Amino acid sequence: MTSNIKILKPSDPQGSNLLSQERARTTFDVKKLTLALYGSKELERLNRILEIVENDPVFDKSKIYYMGRNELFEHALKKDKRLVQLIKKHRWDVEETHIAELFLDLPGPVRMFIPTIFGQGTEEQKKKFLIPAIKYEIIGCYAQTELGHGSNVQGLETTATYIPETDEFEIHSPHLTASKWWIGGLGRTANHAVIMAQLKSNGKDFGPHPFIIQIRDMETHQPLSGITIGDVGPKFGYNATDNGFMLFDHVRIPRSNMLSKYSQIKEGTGEYISPPNDKLSYGTMVFVRAMIVTGVRVALARAATIAIRYSAVRRQFVDKDEPKKLENGRIVETSILDYTMQQYRLFPVIAQAYACFYTSKAMVDSYLNYMKQSSGGDFSSLADLHASSSGLKSLATSMAVDSIEDCRRACGGHGYSSFSGFVTFYQNYLPNTTWEGDNYILTHQTARYVKVVSNKNPEAYSQSNTNPTITYILQFLNNPNQTCTATTPSDFKNHELQLRAFGHRAAYLIANAVDQIDNHKKSWNSMLIEVNRISRAHCQYILARNFITALQKSHQPNEDERLRVLHDNPDLMEVMNSVCNLFVLNTMEKELGEFLECGYITSSQSKLIRSQVYDLLKEIRPNAVSLVDAFYIPDFMLQSALGRYDGKVYETMFDWASKEPLNEITLDVNPNSEVLFRNNDYKGMARL
Repeated sequence: MTSNIKILKPSDPQGSNLLSQERARTTFDVKKLTLALYGSKELERLNRILEIVENDPVFDKSKIYYMGRNELFEHALKKDKRLVQLIKKHRWDVEETHIAELFLDLPGPVRMFIPTIFGQGTEEQKKKFLIPAIKYEIIGCYAQTELGHGSNVQGLETTATYIPETDEFEIHSPHLTASKWWIGGLGRTANHAVIMAQLKSNGKDFGPHPFIIQIRDMETHQPLSGITIGDVGPKFGYNATDNGFMLFDHVRIPRSNMLSKYSQIKEGTGEYISPPNDKLSYGTMVFVRAMIVTGVRVALARAATIAIRYSAVRRQFVDKDEPKKLENGRIVETSILDYTMQQYRLFPVIAQAYACFYTSKAMVDSYLNYMKQSSGGDFSSLADLHASSSGLKSLATSMAVDSIEDCRRACGGHGYSSFSGFVTFYQNYLPNTTWEGDNYILTHQTARYVKVVSNKNPEAYSQSNTNPTITYILQFLNNPNQTCTATTPSDFKNHELQLRAFGHRAAYLIANAVDQIDNHKKSWNSMLIEVNRISRAHCQYILARNFITALQKSHQPNEDERLRVLHDNPDLMEVMNSVCNLFVLNTMEKELGEFLECGYITSSQSKLIRSQVYDLLKEIRPNAVSLVDAFYIPDFMLQSALGRYDGKVYETMFDWASKEPLNEITLDVNPNSEVLFRNNDYKGMARL
């Protein structure tokens, strides 16, 4: 490519100057908001780990957009190997490793091999498999999904039949559709697997259970006898990952390889010992889904950061209602972030990201509390935790996928370029709506639970019960005809009113479904659309409740550092209240039909909601760039020409385009020539 092109520096303020101007308008301390999101300990970890990985040549991302699949896979293996070396060198714990994986775009949070052994293995099995896995002495994958079955785990076809004569299980794939499929890390990498298979003993079926099995030779890395393994081929995204397939032909494993913390098969007799609670295995899924929701906050923050910064830099047209401005003899065009439609598209994404920050924290706290309770034999919170985590995973990942695409589109034509930072990011994030539970199927779990809760006698619940599901259902049962009292747009900024609205709507939908199923004998299948609505409403209530709760002072001496920083700074509280109100009211505006249907608000009040949303856009506008700066997403992770912190959008776009390998090929476009191109990197010539 021509190398003597001079990149002219624009005379009018561009890039870094425009972002500096935006940051100068901020009404709060960005560093304090970042501290309020992460806490000092987490920030120290982020900075320390970023400095290590950003300066390691193995993790260089400068060529990533020009790589084919083989190159991407090879690069990923090099990154994985180097990451393991760094984990050992710096003695990173699980949380520190997770931070590094986020920076490197590695799919760490959904790797279920280790969590499954940890959650469902005995102490002896943990010593045999978990410790070597943590030390990277064995490499594992989690094999549940099959070619013919995904969400219907009960329908899995792989079998594990107990053979009492040898005290072994025989693992077998009876049909082609029993092939394990889509298994991350299986295609070329893993040498062990946790597989889900139908347990059979003494002629009886006991449903799917987890088994651990060595699948490749530890020396040659070839598949063991009776096991067929391969890569599933090119995908929509994640092409650096070797998703694989696997078939078993009467493969024997020891009885001790069945993960047996909760259920076992007795030696010799084959007697099945059932778990004390048939939902105990949900604990692992709750943890994984909590991690996925934590990943949602990062995905939303990442998308919003790129789109907001670019929108502040990008100038298009001149607002005809504003006086024209001249700089160096040129008309100054309007920043697209000043157009209300751009604000209406993007500011709610900022609000979603902050909402997910507080819900992910609440989910992790709830999971840790459950682990403490369950260690003492108390599993009472598991059902609610499982239902909420299922619905939140569904709602939050769907919201993230939609918002990433909205942000990409808001970047116009440049959003279509890989250099935008959206293309690979979107492709790789999209599977979150399917793995660890299809988003539509998961809503069944949530709706079934809230239906059961709603059917119980209200007197059965203690008045001191703080379960949010029980709280809003009790409020509805006590006053099903409650209506909204708002008479002005600003009345809708009242957090108590907001929660009553969300709770009333969710409880109404639940009551309607209960009536249809129990009294009108509607089938579950005929109610699936309502089931989806119930789960969505329930989880939107949780998101709103967690955000609002985070803004309320606890007045406790041991208050979390992050919340203390937030509550002690009036400027932070003011801007976060605006963001919270935008999240709540924008959600109400999108779901207006249901809030009207349940009778809580009137059509005239719906106009007040819309008016308040528009006012909130004005409130947030001066702080838009600083609100995404506070997310603290580094350029190394964004890998975006549009979302750079310094605002040098156009220089970076041109620089990255100049590195495109296609520009180095010498073409012969003569239609009469047999030669298509000559390339110094290739031997010989390609011919038509």
